Amino acid sequence: MKTNHEIDYRIYGEEMQYVEVELDPNETAIAESGAFMMMDDGIQMQTLFGDGSQPQQGFLGKLMSAGKRVLTGESLFMTAFTNVAHDKKRVSFASPYPGKIIPLDLSLLEGKIVAQKDSFLCAAKGVSIGIEFQRKLGTGLFGGEGFIMQKLEGDGMAFVHAGGHVFERTLQPGETLKIDTGCIVAYTRHIDYDIQFVGGIKNTLFGGEGLFFATLRGPGKVWLQTLPISRLAGRILAYGTYKRKEEGSILGGIGNMLDGDGWK
Repeated sequence: MKTNHEIDYRIYGEEMQYVEVELDPNETAIAESGAFMMMDDGIQMQTLFGDGSQPQQGFLGKLMSAGKRVLTGESLFMTAFTNVAHDKKRVSFASPYPGKIIPLDLSLLEGKIVAQKDSFLCAAKGVSIGIEFQRKLGTGLFGGEGFIMQKLEGDGMAFVHAGGHVFERTLQPGETLKIDTGCIVAYTRHIDYDIQFVGGIKNTLFGGEGLFFATLRGPGKVWLQTLPISRLAGRILAYGTYKRKEEGSILGGIGNMLDGDGWK
């Protein structure tokens, strides 16, 4: 018997998706602050200290569990959406940037998923949202985005968001995948995660992809994204802060006019 609330859902959209969660009377969904999009009349909002997965937990325990989430860049508080009406109601949560929403049925995934720290969107009440430290020294020193991750535990539905195109890979026992740390969205509990040095002096000096990448070793499932939000933000920041090479020259001025900048 499931201990988490059993929610139905439907995902809408292509590049900017949102997930519509259908709640039976007294069912609850939880979400990060800022994920809410819209809801039917009859749904009640409540701020939770932590994720609400252990309602009998004392204040100190809640403070400890919520405080860990601060390390992942999230808020101490989450929002619960409860259907207090007598019939089915719907609440929707929107993705924060272009990409895909991934539904994860934890009851079919051995009760635990490890995910990137900024990927969680919403879940059924009872799902625990905690923190997962990578235990290996190399991962801690050089892992970057992959060092501190979130863990989603329980037997209900959870939804994570990823950037760009998202695809799923199933790794057989011993099968290894080498990947940029930022491209990892989530993986199942038996996947072995490590950091590997990029060998070769040319790669180190001129590769442009950093000195380290992640290795994921099976058995288990992994979800990968083509456009990490950190990469997207870095490109936007670089474009907005660095002077374009052709600016200040006659040809540059003509080029700017042709590409539209001269008409602003």
